[in-house]
Amino acid sequence: MGRAFEYRKATKLKRWGHMARTFTKIGKQIAIAVKAGGPDPENNPHLRAIIQTAKRENMPNDNVQRAIKNAMGKDQSEYKEMTYEGYGPHGIAIFVDAATDNTTRTVANVRAVFNKFSGNLGTMGSLSFLFDHKCVFTFKKKDGVDMDELILELIDFGVDDDYDVDEEEGEVTIYGDPKSFGDIQKYLEDNGFEVKGAEFTRIPNDLKDVTQEQRETIDKMVDLLEDDDDVQNVYTNMKPAEE
Repeated sequence: MGRAFEYRKATKLKRWGHMARTFTKIGKQIAIAVKAGGPDPENNPHLRAIIQTAKRENMPNDNVQRAIKNAMGKDQSEYKEMTYEGYGPHGIAIFVDAATDNTTRTVANVRAVFNKFSGNLGTMGSLSFLFDHKCVFTFKKKDGVDMDELILELIDFGVDDDYDVDEEEGEVTIYGDPKSFGDIQKYLEDNGFEVKGAEFTRIPNDLKDVTQEQRETIDKMVDLLEDDDDVQNVYTNMKPAEE
């Protein structure tokens, strides 16, 4: 299991926080997907993937259908996907993904958190070299399938050769080029794999060591950022705590 797994394992319990916040964030993702590709999951692979993730997060189907219906309404807010990048305390790089209908409000809120912790909010793209942008698929492992052979085949569809297997859950997680999202999803579905979740993530490529005291400060900053309803995900290049 590689760098991506270790980082995601250490951070996944922090992401999405409370259930109500989770559903709000997924609802915004649904709205963006519907606006971009229509309300029919069969004809909108991105929406289909978000619905699968919603199921994984135990979001009720009524909530999902209501989010789709609301996204089609004339008065529905138009959400934009934004990224905010900068340095927090102790030189830790922080990358924020957001979905907002008011960029002025969101950037002000994000900047306020950076200022509160004596951080520095930079320009868009300034820290992209520190994070690898990936799409992530989790699917049920099939009996009789050789994973190494499967990955070799998937490499042609933009998948990395690094993958993770959860033997307890019987699930496989693969990582790939975000531009190949649709191709990877189509391959998995066409070949009978049950996709349990699909998302985009950012994985740091230069992890920094911190003390326990420093970690606590950075965690407080991340928690405050994640409390904002416009913020979808927060990533840092802080080295995960050892178990």
